[in-house]
Amino acid sequence: MHPAGALLAVCGLVLGVLGKPSPDFCSQILKTDVKPGFPKTIKTNDPDVLRAARHSAESFNNCSNDAFLFRESRVSRALVQIVKGLKFMLDMDIGRTTCKKTRHANLDDCSFQTNRTLQWTLSCYSEVWVIPWLQTTEVSVLHCH
Repeated sequence: MHPAGALLAVCGLVLGVLGKPSPDFCSQILKTDVKPGFPKTIKTNDPDVLRAARHSAESFNNCSNDAFLFRESRVSRALVQIVKGLKFMLDMDIGRTTCKKTRHANLDDCSFQTNRTLQWTLSCYSEVWVIPWLQTTEVSVLHCH
């Protein structure tokens, strides 16, 4: 029997025995937090969120004319949406590091600027589309100010 048909049969049995539905009996069974296509809040320290934030910082570095590299400093809000893959929507900060672009350093090895005149933090909104089975990650939206 199809799962939906089984659920209807159970609801019908309950109605037949009780004569009237118990409050929200069937709706309690059908309630769920996961709704395909709807964005869902995810922890900002989730490893997938941190990878998406790193991709966003790298995208910023690729289009920036700054002499120094930036890296993610904080993710303040993260949503994930199940589409053809996963779409991460991030509110995040990126900060200027001590690493110059010409050295192509690993961002993990770059500390944030301590010189007050060179310190710079930007607030960004980013959307990162991850398609694991194709092993692709694309930053489709990146707005920093």
